[in-house]
Amino acid sequence: MEKRGYVLGIDLGTGGARVGIFDLKGNPVVFSSEKVTLITPASGRAEQDPHEWWDAVCTASKKAVSESGIDPSEIKGMSLDTTCCTVLLSGDDMEPLQNAVMWMDIRASEQAKRIYASGHDALKYNGYGMVSAECLPAKALWIKENRPELWNKATRFYECSDWLIYKLTGEYTASINCASARWYYNSHEGGYPEDFYKKIGLGDLISKLPQRVVPMGEFVGGLTERAADEMGLRAGTPVGEGGADAFVGVIGLNAVQPGKLALITGSSHLHVAQVKKEIHTKGIWGSYPDCIVNGLQMVEGGQTSTGSIIEWFVKHCCASVKEQASKTGVSLYDLLNKEASLLPVGADGLLALDFFQGNRTPYVDPDVRGMFYGLSLNHTPYHLYRAIIESICFGTEAIIEVLRKADFDLGEIVISGGAVKSRLWMQIHSDVSLVPITVPKVTEGPCLGSAILGAVAGGVYPDIQTAAENMTSIDFVIEPDKAQHEKYGFYFEQYKKFYDLAKDWMHEVTNYNARNERS
Repeated sequence: MEKRGYVLGIDLGTGGARVGIFDLKGNPVVFSSEKVTLITPASGRAEQDPHEWWDAVCTASKKAVSESGIDPSEIKGMSLDTTCCTVLLSGDDMEPLQNAVMWMDIRASEQAKRIYASGHDALKYNGYGMVSAECLPAKALWIKENRPELWNKATRFYECSDWLIYKLTGEYTASINCASARWYYNSHEGGYPEDFYKKIGLGDLISKLPQRVVPMGEFVGGLTERAADEMGLRAGTPVGEGGADAFVGVIGLNAVQPGKLALITGSSHLHVAQVKKEIHTKGIWGSYPDCIVNGLQMVEGGQTSTGSIIEWFVKHCCASVKEQASKTGVSLYDLLNKEASLLPVGADGLLALDFFQGNRTPYVDPDVRGMFYGLSLNHTPYHLYRAIIESICFGTEAIIEVLRKADFDLGEIVISGGAVKSRLWMQIHSDVSLVPITVPKVTEGPCLGSAILGAVAGGVYPDIQTAAENMTSIDFVIEPDKAQHEKYGFYFEQYKKFYDLAKDWMHEVTNYNARNERS
């Protein structure tokens, strides 16, 4: 018998709140969005007013319900995703004592370096690499050292998603997704690593953190009367535990089984996979136990700059292409993709490094930069465009290579985001890694993922994997070309050698320039 009803997903990103309503097969009914202001009080700092989050969520929810024409009683469940490592502190009343410190805020860079210097075994989750200034422990240590009056007053310290769950249900919880991936929480080893937190000077943090750590999709509580009134929904609607936007997006891609890699593209690339056994190795983050699916571990890689390089290139290097596109009446990107697709593998001897903002993984090196080798008077903007795309695909393959060495058997890449607009880019990804690329019909991965979690919380489906299987569908699949893959083999090896040969020189130049900028 066909299931009837709807589910609602809340996606709270840096730019604002997006609410989507889906039927129980994952077909979108309506989306509604509201913007949120980003506050940048100083260089490297970023904040937001949590009350503005709530206003945006409520306004978007009311609009979505109104535009859909759906009776709120037909909504079987709901959940959410938010930015991760966006932190708040409060008393037991959950009224924030200051603006939220956003995920992108890097004021805690010195604290992150000291945490890394602790050498504690918990750093295995960082791939034994540098600790990010974005993570919750680094931010907590900064607040403790620089805002002691707030730290001493606060009885609770938590993430954006935890505050929204409280606003929805009145329950104070943490998502195992954020706790496992960014708080060093291990559900198999007693939860929060007390000795780690004591060693880094945060022994008093654990008592402030949520003690109820909940798997994603698990029923947290019913929607409160007040929240229901403000959102235009029905009180008692089941609310499921949410998580970080990118990882909830993995659910929306149905990349929650071992053997699949979620490739989430935009300004950067994020690579997420589920594995059966614990993996800790240099070059990838994780593995994080039960982070998305109970009984599985999650591993993660990332490229700092990908789509942002394309944006830079188009902005600064494509005057002649813009002129030609205007004359022929086609879009600039269509022209770039068309002409670049006519070029051979290796862009006629032009090789690029995609390290414009450093390398996140597998080298974990912030002091390297982008580069082109092989430029000649024969090369055109189309050659540079293809070389940039190839370099990004080589960067992804370098991460996949680390996973394969750790016995990860990759059978499929599921992709979302900006790269989906370029068949050339996706084909090169497929050819370089010799793996099929699956493109889903619904590209609103986080919003759909949140709705899938709501379906689990509402009892529509028994678990995340079953819900994702039933609520996602494939648009098309790009198959790899083995002959092209073999041609790319030479250039991929040179890409890796390029880093090894040039990294010391790049460090010297990067650090010299940084010193001169400060003087």
